[in-house]
Amino acid sequence: MIKVLDTARMQACDRAAIEKYRIPGVVLMENAGLQVLDAIVEHFKEQLPLSAAVLCGKGNNGGDGFVVARHLHNLGHEVVVYLFGDADALVGDAARNHQMAAAIGVPIVAVTEAQAWTDLAAGLSRFDCVVDAMLGTGLQSAARGVIADAIGAVNASGVPVVAVDLPSGLAADTGALVGDAIVADLTVTFAAPKCCHLLAPASERCGDLTVGDISIPAAVMEAVEPALWLLEPEDCVALLEPRQPDAHKGSYGRVLVLAGSPGTAGAAVLAAQGALRGGAGLVHVACPESVYSLIGAQLTEALVHSVPADAAGGVGTAASGAIERLLQMTDVMALGPGLGTSEETVALVRELAARAECPAVIDADGLNALVGELQSLNGAPGARILTPHPGEAARLLGRSSESIQADRPAAVRELSERTGAVVVLKGHRTLTCPPGGVPIINPTGNPGMATGGTGDVLTGLIAALLAQGLEPLVAAWSGVYLHSLAGDEAAAQVGEISLLAGDVIEALPAAFAQALHGEAA
Repeated sequence: MIKVLDTARMQACDRAAIEKYRIPGVVLMENAGLQVLDAIVEHFKEQLPLSAAVLCGKGNNGGDGFVVARHLHNLGHEVVVYLFGDADALVGDAARNHQMAAAIGVPIVAVTEAQAWTDLAAGLSRFDCVVDAMLGTGLQSAARGVIADAIGAVNASGVPVVAVDLPSGLAADTGALVGDAIVADLTVTFAAPKCCHLLAPASERCGDLTVGDISIPAAVMEAVEPALWLLEPEDCVALLEPRQPDAHKGSYGRVLVLAGSPGTAGAAVLAAQGALRGGAGLVHVACPESVYSLIGAQLTEALVHSVPADAAGGVGTAASGAIERLLQMTDVMALGPGLGTSEETVALVRELAARAECPAVIDADGLNALVGELQSLNGAPGARILTPHPGEAARLLGRSSESIQADRPAAVRELSERTGAVVVLKGHRTLTCPPGGVPIINPTGNPGMATGGTGDVLTGLIAALLAQGLEPLVAAWSGVYLHSLAGDEAAAQVGEISLLAGDVIEALPAAFAQALHGEAA
């Protein structure tokens, strides 16, 4: 996994490099500028030589920009620096690099008022690229004044933008937009990705992301605790042991899917198929008698059991004895898809979630039943994995969906801590978090997966991995990764618009092959 840092952690790494390892700040700045230079040369290799407008602020981000401008100038490219601020106000390493750029003849235009920038902005379109080095990781509120005007002008210019560290206008520690921000084609950050590079909607402003090495010692990076972890393909390799020649269907886990009710029988089918494609040796489905024939007709590889229904046709409290007998031959329970929310169903789900001895993956109506009862999961005899989408997380935490989306890492941490469960917060860049741990961000997936039933498939898949012996956290994040990887494979075949949950199921073999062996199925 890759460490993702926030502002405070990155600043601590910089300080350690400077104070403990005696690497001067000006060397780190030089290295940062050279990393941006290399990325520019690679990105625009078909257009060299090029002309570049380098927009520099008065802080260290601007200092990086001066380094870029100096080296572009030395290589014979046409460069103009626009300095947003008074050169006399520059200090430290930024001041030194401004002086060096000026000394070798880089044209530097001072931008000190909005009217002056309005006149200058009209000439942006003549450049091959804009290097954005106005604002760095310290921004916490919306850009103002002439820099806000510049952000608008750059975005309107149509000129490709290379952002230094992060697009100006973004706050480094969140996915939320605090105001208008540069829309970059390429962002070159340093040492490690930052939260804004990976969390939407801020990440949508970053374009392609490159992480450059600026010579912060490896010991410093190893010691820092990340704000987030980013999954890599290698994290799925060899998670599952090779299957033994003398294996039988009981060797790879028994999953019980408790799901389905009138109108939502398909949720049970999809969850069961997710568990089957996920490698579970045996999959049992317990469903109310009202939908037994419908579900059974669609599941030829699973064992489907009819249990008593309540007056609404959902699973009733009278089913508890039958379910208890099934649990005695179950390794993992998948609880909730399409169950409904009748009074009897809610009571049964709460009892199972709190008291079932086997591990359980809880989703959909299983989560809805737990609203106001989160404390009941603490002390559950088996591991619990919750898989809410933002709306479900909002109901569980008594908040709005907008507040969940505004700070997804905080939401997933809170829910995991309050329940003692591993929590999977679904959505763009799904997050997985253990109690008291660091959220893990998933890089795979696409908008086509925002369609009914894909969450049910994920529930079954995670349950299957858990049944095969993976630890709860590993089963959760690897299930998320494989599920989204299958979604990407399916989208490549049918497109995002036509993507269905069934397409994700059919693509799971290819996802397993790619993740475990680095090859297509």
